[in-house]
Amino acid sequence: MRKALVRQKDESAGHLIEHQPNLRYEFRYFPEYHGPPISLVLPVQKESYWFDGFPPFFDGLLPEGYQLEALLRRLKIDRNDPFSQLIATGGDLVGSVTVEEI
Repeated sequence: MRKALVRQKDESAGHLIEHQPNLRYEFRYFPEYHGPPISLVLPVQKESYWFDGFPPFFDGLLPEGYQLEALLRRLKIDRNDPFSQLIATGGDLVGSVTVEEI
């Protein structure tokens, strides 16, 4: 199991947890988090969000095309490992969300 800290505007918002690679993921807001949601499709709530496959919101933050190819080659990341790709780019994502491995 791998875990990442997700921040919204530098405030710790929750955890993204990979229970089974490419199969089962969970995103959970911290109970004390009262800021804006990380995405309109993931409103702040007490219950966890569960995903069969890599969560679409986080998938949309990943590089594509030449940038993806360069990332995979430079860091020797598996093309089928979106969690590692997210961790590798998580400090410089588009928008106000950042992600870092715990």
